Amino acid sequence: MHELLNTLYVTTQGATLRLDHDTVRVVSEQETLARLPLVRLQAIVAFGRVAVTTPLIHRCAVDGRAVVWLTRHGRFRGRLTGGTIGNVTLRRAQHKALDDPGRTLTVARQFVAGKVQNTRTLLLRSARDSRGQGPADELREAAEDLGGLLSDIREAESLDVLRGLEGSAARRYFGAFGQMVRVDRAEFTPAGRSRRPPRDRTNALLSFCYALLRAECEAALEGVGLDPQVGYLHSLRPGRPALALDLMEELRPALADRLVLRVVNRRQIRAGHFDESPGGAVTLSEDGRRVLLSEYQKTKEHQTRHRLLKQRVAAGLIPHVQARLLARHLRGDLRHYVPHLSG
Repeated sequence: MHELLNTLYVTTQGATLRLDHDTVRVVSEQETLARLPLVRLQAIVAFGRVAVTTPLIHRCAVDGRAVVWLTRHGRFRGRLTGGTIGNVTLRRAQHKALDDPGRTLTVARQFVAGKVQNTRTLLLRSARDSRGQGPADELREAAEDLGGLLSDIREAESLDVLRGLEGSAARRYFGAFGQMVRVDRAEFTPAGRSRRPPRDRTNALLSFCYALLRAECEAALEGVGLDPQVGYLHSLRPGRPALALDLMEELRPALADRLVLRVVNRRQIRAGHFDESPGGAVTLSEDGRRVLLSEYQKTKEHQTRHRLLKQRVAAGLIPHVQARLLARHLRGDLRHYVPHLSG
């Protein structure tokens, strides 16, 4: 259970949220876990098997306080908005920002800058952990190259230039990705990034984790009332969750790439956890998916320090925090959207 940005996130399975005068009382197994004044809550987000009593639902509807239901794994299920909501205003602000090329570019720059900074952090962390001098040097060199691209990203004068720089950064990063694999390198060193379909085991792991993260970002955006299909960095296409793809860019290194490297380097995932089709596509087996999903859930429970909030936050809540910060920026409450930077 966490209170962040005036939002109560309840992840305790079996908990019940009750209205207690002007407070919300969180109860589990007849024990009161917390009691919070409703006046300071703008939203309540319930994960999985969390019950919300009818009186509390009615009170939130009257107050215009959002109640959001997600599965235990973070997939969006529904949102109560009541009679007075800010979603129309928020989505109007979202569309107005898209119609302003300068505003669109500014927001897109932040997504890309956050992604590149977080990939640099992962490369440098792996260089420190490297047992061989050769890989460490190559990882530091790649991080230095990405650092040079960061200044160009901040000065990009168009979306096309920005997307080109993001592509260059991705190629440099994935070109060095194999140097972060410390065991079973013959089986898990990727030849760059391949997708639709992935052509090697590491890319199969990355694609699976990115699909999970994309679903998390879609749920987070839905939860705050943003349209996941109206993005700034990724172009708009029917059925494409462009804003979810935007949001997940900065989160890939910390929530997906780092997990892939951990399960490989700890030999939790092995070569036998994959299936290969005649066309060359590589996919995770059922056993492999089971292992990876278990580790993904552990990753989401890990506490990490959020630099802007200056407090520790469960990693699984980071997409929700960033979605709420983005909504505040689009409404004009925050001057800049600040990406999440991993430590």
